[in-house]
Amino acid sequence: MSPVSGMKASSRQYPQDEYMFRIKAARRPIMESAESPQAAAGSGTGVLFALFVTGYATFVNLYVTQPLLPQFREIFHASELMVSLTVSAPVLAVALAAPLVGLLADTLGRKRVIIAAMLGICLPTALAATSGTLNQLIVWRFLQGLFIPGIIAVVMAYISEETPLKRVGSTMATYIAGTVVGGFSGRFIAGLCATHYNWRVAFVYIGAITLAGCLVTLWLLPRSTKFIRQTGTAASLSSLRLHLKNPQLLATYAIGFNVLFCQVGSFTYINFYLADAPFGLGPAALGAIFTVYLIGAVITPVSGMILDRIGYRRTLMIAVGIIATGMLLTLIRSLPVIISGLALASTGVFACQAAASSYVGKAAGTARSSAAGLYVALYYFGGGMGSILPGFIWKETGWAGCVVLILCMQAVILLIACKLWKD
Repeated sequence: MSPVSGMKASSRQYPQDEYMFRIKAARRPIMESAESPQAAAGSGTGVLFALFVTGYATFVNLYVTQPLLPQFREIFHASELMVSLTVSAPVLAVALAAPLVGLLADTLGRKRVIIAAMLGICLPTALAATSGTLNQLIVWRFLQGLFIPGIIAVVMAYISEETPLKRVGSTMATYIAGTVVGGFSGRFIAGLCATHYNWRVAFVYIGAITLAGCLVTLWLLPRSTKFIRQTGTAASLSSLRLHLKNPQLLATYAIGFNVLFCQVGSFTYINFYLADAPFGLGPAALGAIFTVYLIGAVITPVSGMILDRIGYRRTLMIAVGIIATGMLLTLIRSLPVIISGLALASTGVFACQAAASSYVGKAAGTARSSAAGLYVALYYFGGGMGSILPGFIWKETGWAGCVVLILCMQAVILLIACKLWKD
């Protein structure tokens, strides 16, 4: 979990099969134009709050087990790689479901898919609390992940269609800020519950939070006014083929893969690094470490405004430099320095995500929900690999090897953006 900053909202930007639709749309009242109140709705306070809450209620679920991993290692008598599957299972489920959800949303519409997906997450979240084995927990976590693309991919398309062009970056950043705060809250709640009660209680609380967020979104998020329904599966699949032939989109998908690979890899294995000697942190302390995500909640809207001013490539280059600096700081065996490094790394990651997710709409043009679905698929496939592949390096070289891997991946991001992105 797009904006279309570089595009004009006119019929000549759309392919021929949508031309007649646009001629008919031009006959609507002038209030439907880009300067109308409806078009400006995407920047209204209520809409921004709804988008923030939607992002929060989604991401409060996704990474909830990260601070619990060292405890799971003891409870289930499993390796670091095995317990990390409670992180990778929902992430990989997101990757598998995202393209299908994108096609579905291009046919059914935006808001109804978002609400249905938010309701769907609540059940496996609650049932995860009943898990008796590690395998059962992994299954419920996978089912959680299957519903999440119905929110992420569709919200990206909703923002790109409903927001005035000059405010797309900042509106996307508001949604991402909600995901940042939600990601922190899920981890923090889990850490507190595991320390003062037990890990099962965390899933009950988080299921209730998700349901409340669903009701807020249902109430405050307006229905789409600029949604163009794709007529049938053939049209949707045709748009999918066009996306896969678009070099700029393919580059953006690769960058998305890379961004979440690095984020999940670092914030999964840092828990083992800090739980072991000499730090010896428990679940509550590990959950509190994710307070660094709140810096991202502040920085992300700023990065959206910077994105609107200096462009995609420059924003990405600055963000990658921040990530690399932060990761190098984590190699210094001082807890305050490590926390500072994580704060820098997370700030850079969310700036990268704002740039990449915004570029999807710019590069795609039409059928944005399916384009966003593919982006989400590759983005979260990267996250799934980020919780698995560094596990093999951890076994041999520990945290230092994980840092080297992440730095190499950042170099790949820069190379792709410089070669294929156009501001």
